[in-house]
Amino acid sequence: MKKIAISQSNYIPWKGYFDLINKVDEFILYDDAQFTRRDWRNRNKIKTPNGLQWLTIPVDVKGKYFQKIKDTKISEKDWGPKHWQQIKQNYSKARHFKNYKDIFEELYLNCNEEYLSEINYKFIITINQILGIKTKIKFSDEFEIYGNQTEKLLNICKQCKANIYISGPAAKNYFDEQLAEKENIYVQWMNYENYEEYEQLFPLFEHRVSVLDLIFNTDPIDYIKKNFKNE
Repeated sequence: MKKIAISQSNYIPWKGYFDLINKVDEFILYDDAQFTRRDWRNRNKIKTPNGLQWLTIPVDVKGKYFQKIKDTKISEKDWGPKHWQQIKQNYSKARHFKNYKDIFEELYLNCNEEYLSEINYKFIITINQILGIKTKIKFSDEFEIYGNQTEKLLNICKQCKANIYISGPAAKNYFDEQLAEKENIYVQWMNYENYEEYEQLFPLFEHRVSVLDLIFNTDPIDYIKKNFKNE
């Protein structure tokens, strides 16, 4: 049985995103989708002494209402050093920060990619390596995509020869499970409700922040062994 998941690329996503990647044989970055403003494509949250703070990659969206994620360009080249400065300022005292400091410093200070998709991919691949996740990552433009929302996803599943499609629960609002059943593709829905808390700076505890928070504050390999269930 082959499992796949399909999702838009996100910037330094939260731990649930990597739980989904870990559950499948192939993970498809669906960056043929339309770029959505004020979403997770180009921003995420970190913790600070003053509460949650957004880190946002500036992108060129003026007048480009229907551009795809893969066509979205960076509008300010110095975003990387600025983000790294914020991360250092708020996580330098985290228990495991020193273990991963050099990896992320190199990434942030030398991330000169022109397109958002390329940046997201670079960070996702690096974080997968840190977490020990070996799932194969592909881009949606490697596939023929056609039909309605459900049909597009199922066509990717068929081209991957996948039997099981795993998705986040938000897709229940539009995904046609009966159509998937006709195509002999079994759908599984992610449950993001049972993650353990870990020792986190600046209480109260917050689950929905960038996975960098998990990496810097606790042993990430140990955490995913206990919390990322691979049924």
